[in-house]
Amino acid sequence: MVLAAGFGVRMKPLTDHMPKPLIHVAGKALIDHVLDRLAAVGVERVVINVHYLADAMERHLAGRRFIVISDERDRLLETGGGVVKALPLLGEAPFFLVNSDTIWTEGVRPNLARLADAFDPDRMDALLLLAPTATSVGYSGQGDYAMTPDGRLQRRGERQVVPFVYASAAIVSPNLFADSPRGAFSLLRLFDRAEASGRLHGVRLEGVWMHIGTPAALAEAEAALGAYAV
Repeated sequence: MVLAAGFGVRMKPLTDHMPKPLIHVAGKALIDHVLDRLAAVGVERVVINVHYLADAMERHLAGRRFIVISDERDRLLETGGGVVKALPLLGEAPFFLVNSDTIWTEGVRPNLARLADAFDPDRMDALLLLAPTATSVGYSGQGDYAMTPDGRLQRRGERQVVPFVYASAAIVSPNLFADSPRGAFSLLRLFDRAEASGRLHGVRLEGVWMHIGTPAALAEAEAALGAYAV
């Protein structure tokens, strides 16, 4: 599943008349970077949720095969509620969950393939791709998670600084959404619940992750992609 329904408020004025996933980086729309990454590891069917400027999103996606739209035009459901609405379209097996605006360079092996190899449904409800804060482009925060030697995640406390930021790509089990809230809610609530039961794990990204949150960060990503192969 690709999350593509948000307003992209921090990217204004670029998002005044264009959904954030359609902003171009290195000559290609952000969402096309994501869809190409998924195709490269053999994903043949992608569910994409839409809300803000949904018609523009659907027109852009019309040229791609195997796309299924989860329509949130009536109500934006945030990250968690958006996935819950789409669950009937996603089936009963674990699935990739990727934000439509995340971008990275690869290492020796594709990071999504590394995620798939590392996912163990007996031990995990979610496996997150994590980027080192020190080498991420366009990111200046205090991180999201610390990781234990066995890969379990611990979310940053209020006054802590931790070494990893969530790179907006994961593999999740439908079990993560058991007894989930109704309506709009953040995925973070379910990640916290999985963490509490020891079932939230992480994999370190190989390559460079780019946080494209503002127009200035977009320029940084363009410069970085000039130095690294996508």
